[in-house]
Amino acid sequence: MRCAIVSDIHGNRTAFEAVLADLRQNSPDLILHGGDLADGGSSPREIVDRIRDLGWPGVLGNTDDMLVRPESLTEFVNQTPQLKPLFAVIEEMAAVTREALGEERLAWLGELPRAQMRGPVALVHASPDSPWRCPMPEATDAELEAVYRPLGRSVAVHGHLHRSYIRSLSGMVVANAGSVSLSYDGDRRAAYFLLDEGQPIIRRVEYDVEEEIKALAGCGFPHADWIARSLASGRYQAP
Repeated sequence: MRCAIVSDIHGNRTAFEAVLADLRQNSPDLILHGGDLADGGSSPREIVDRIRDLGWPGVLGNTDDMLVRPESLTEFVNQTPQLKPLFAVIEEMAAVTREALGEERLAWLGELPRAQMRGPVALVHASPDSPWRCPMPEATDAELEAVYRPLGRSVAVHGHLHRSYIRSLSGMVVANAGSVSLSYDGDRRAAYFLLDEGQPIIRRVEYDVEEEIKALAGCGFPHADWIARSLASGRYQAP
């Protein structure tokens, strides 16, 4: 089986179309999405509609959860004091995305499951217990095993961090699929995960970052300059 996992699109249609073109060339048997579909980009409606048209199974991301249940952001920030200065900025962006999506798309997002189990692959957005928290790429083998081995699959994949990695543990692989948009590892290309006949691979895909930045500037999305700086640098930038 050849399985692709596409995660953290964040409303970036320019990057998503480039990833779709790469997927057509690679022709996986199964494509899953890892959540965080809409918030943080110029085209939230278009991305949600495209994923639904494609019929990709997927999971609920933390920003999807935030759009559907605004209180989930409050709960997370209350547990993560260092994020409190960002709360107003993130909520302002989320409010605009909610309005753009409308009730029917939000209801669809809210029905996404927390996990997908397909053959040897388990997919969650962050961890089995939460779409908001997961080990960092620098975590020890023991930490990764404690979180992902209970999924009971030989390959456990997640998104959320915007930093791809593949770790071989005893009897299993844990991987971060990376992100289609807003890469935080210094490489501003889109990323997705491909399991090719048992071989895990991170695919990196060039796209026109400047075109997406122009789309952001013209769509009226709040704090578009913040998103644009992160897109341009391939790293997280403070607002």
